[in-house]
Amino acid sequence: MTATTSRRKFLRGAGLGTIGVAAGVLGVTAVGSAHETNLGGAPTTADIGFCQDMTVHHIQAVAMCQRVLGRDTGDSVQAAATEVLQTQAIEIGMMRAWLADWGQSTATPETVMGWMGMNDGNGMPLAMMPGLASDEEMAELAVAEGMEQGRLWVELMRTHHLSGIDMANAAVELVGTDKVRRLAQTQIDVQTFEVSQYDDLLTTVYA
Repeated sequence: MTATTSRRKFLRGAGLGTIGVAAGVLGVTAVGSAHETNLGGAPTTADIGFCQDMTVHHIQAVAMCQRVLGRDTGDSVQAAATEVLQTQAIEIGMMRAWLADWGQSTATPETVMGWMGMNDGNGMPLAMMPGLASDEEMAELAVAEGMEQGRLWVELMRTHHLSGIDMANAAVELVGTDKVRRLAQTQIDVQTFEVSQYDDLLTTVYA
């Protein structure tokens, strides 16, 4: 089973069949497992922090995809960006629904990764979050053209995924609920596979 198939199987099992992304605004409604009983434990600081931080991490990934979709970047990037946008939009909806169920904020956090023990549990400013593209990089991605834009998207998304994998690995060890742990493991599997695809693209189509 490929990583992409694994993610789709997880999403189907969660009972999420539709994707709704408005222009510039995520309009995803999560059902099914988003409201299920927390079998395997109650949400901890790690569950809450992971969902808040991974949500904001995913939101930038979606923004990256929106900058390249429909552009002349090459078929490989068009297919990859479509996959990332669809699956991460669904995951944003899931994590926000869980946070709402737990009575926790779904607003963008100012400080991130404290739940992982970063800086003795104090975390770091959002702008310093590993893997996030800078404002300058996002602007460069928006104005680049053709295969140059495609290559830049692959490079930025690869870096983005690697940091997401690190965060998900910490979540697997630290969270208290089975559903969050399952989501984190799915993200590890899928994004590791996608990074391997990006590596291939950077040495072939976008070399």
